[in-house]
Amino acid sequence: MNRVISPVNIEERQALKMRAGDTVRVWQKIVEKGKTRLQAFEGLVLATKHGKEAGATFTVRRTASGVGVEKIFPLYSPVIDKVEMVKRSKVRRAKLYYIREKAAKEISRQMRNIRTTKDEEEVVSEIEAE
Repeated sequence: MNRVISPVNIEERQALKMRAGDTVRVWQKIVEKGKTRLQAFEGLVLATKHGKEAGATFTVRRTASGVGVEKIFPLYSPVIDKVEMVKRSKVRRAKLYYIREKAAKEISRQMRNIRTTKDEEEVVSEIEAE
């Protein structure tokens, strides 16, 4: 009398040993104009919440064209086709939310360097013009 109600393979999702610090590729089903296609979202797992229970979620962060993008996926969502482990990393935290600020600091540092090099070029061109 075992009836399957969910279209998701629950045993397969429970077997995922996903932790913060792992790099995963999540394949999403996207419906466009009545057609379904798969789109990959690859990034760093910042956090997993609520273990393996029904409301379990995991947060994945990636940088797309210089902008940080985070998505929160329900573990047992039928929209997710499959989750592939790309890389395992050893981390010392259960939640890696500090990565957000770390990335922002890195970008601002790069912008500062760009600004100073442009200023120097303008100064040199002004000196040569005199």
